[in-house]
Amino acid sequence: MNRTDNQMMISGSIPGKIIAFMIPIALSNLFQQLYNAVDSMIVGNFVGSSALAAVSSSGNLIFMIVGFFNGIAIGAGVVIARYLGAKDSTSTETAVHTTVALGLVFSVLMTIIGMVFVPPLLRLMGTPASVLPQSISYLRIYFAGSVGFVMYNVFVGILQAAGDSEHPLIYLVISSGINLVMDLLLVAVFHFGVAGAAFATVMSQVVSALLCMNLLMRVDADYRLRWSRVRLQKDMTLRIIRYGIPSGVQNSIMSLSNVVIQSYINSYGEAAVAGIGAYTKVEGFCFIPVSSFAMAITTFVSQNLGAGEYERARKGVRFSAIATIVSAQTLGLLLFTFRYPLIGLFDSNPAVIQFGADRARFTCLAFFLCAFTHFFAAVMRGAGKPLIPMFVFMFCWCLVRVLILTIADLFVHTVTTTYLVYPITWTISTITLAICYRRLDLRKARL
Repeated sequence: MNRTDNQMMISGSIPGKIIAFMIPIALSNLFQQLYNAVDSMIVGNFVGSSALAAVSSSGNLIFMIVGFFNGIAIGAGVVIARYLGAKDSTSTETAVHTTVALGLVFSVLMTIIGMVFVPPLLRLMGTPASVLPQSISYLRIYFAGSVGFVMYNVFVGILQAAGDSEHPLIYLVISSGINLVMDLLLVAVFHFGVAGAAFATVMSQVVSALLCMNLLMRVDADYRLRWSRVRLQKDMTLRIIRYGIPSGVQNSIMSLSNVVIQSYINSYGEAAVAGIGAYTKVEGFCFIPVSSFAMAITTFVSQNLGAGEYERARKGVRFSAIATIVSAQTLGLLLFTFRYPLIGLFDSNPAVIQFGADRARFTCLAFFLCAFTHFFAAVMRGAGKPLIPMFVFMFCWCLVRVLILTIADLFVHTVTTTYLVYPITWTISTITLAICYRRLDLRKARL
């Protein structure tokens, strides 16, 4: 049995396979959050609240644009994992090389979209005038390096579809170290401000992508990358897009709703933008188990359905659901308890800290609802039903949120509304996806 066979999750202990696959993903997500947080902490402490607000206000816009293209990578991973589970070598190779070709196309599109539309989008969001120039500078540098983060996500998606979550972790640790060193040099030493933080992030992502690419070119398996075979094969392209676009739309919808909420937050001034932005950095750490189990269960379900192991897939879902929800809520309680000192790591301004702490007070106790929603959306994707979570997120996390904020703002203009909208919509999406999952027949899940 070769290494590729050992990485597959279609046999062996279900908890053992899932946890062994999930832990490197969790550590990867931890380092991802760390170097995002490092950007904010270094900028906030060495440049000031205005610069921190610029980086914070840029985050939701980045996730909205990047999220769509990352969704394509998620859809490609589902297709590749299903073919690997079915041991279909020809289709696996075609899917891998079509995915890489799509990544290159999207890298170009991302650069163009980011460079051209950043200023009007920031203005549309009502970004404070004191923050706007730095936000534009940060985002333009970030999107100029689109090929780095797009191809990194494409390559990681291929590796994780094959059950390899260890190498992406190693490469991310390396790039995180590069990001930290460059952040300190460019921001703290050479005083390049938010432009230095953006450049450090771009370069670290390019290094990660190159390391993943090198591994894929050397691996002795069906998913090996051969550049001479990279092309857009029509049928496979349409299949990947069919699964990827709903995931991309779902990611963008989540980010779009956050962009809308950010526009309301912007109206409360620089301290609100910086404080709530700092909170979201801390919150990201609490959702590491959620995103990690979600990635793991998508691959687990897809591989096992490809192999015809339907009951094994259901057992994996049950185990992972409990683990995800319990771990997320435990971290939520810790964040609720230590919210003031944690927000204070980013900025010592009492007003900034209070805004972040208030956001934590309203959302942390409902983390289990958000965990449930993300987890079962991932199950649906792995089962080849990406349209279900797409429509759920479109309705609950976009339409309902916008309606609540719009109607509430007619009667009372308070930042508390932007806090309450999260647990309300998490509750609605949890109930909806629970009903959808109970009606899902995994035996009829086909590519």
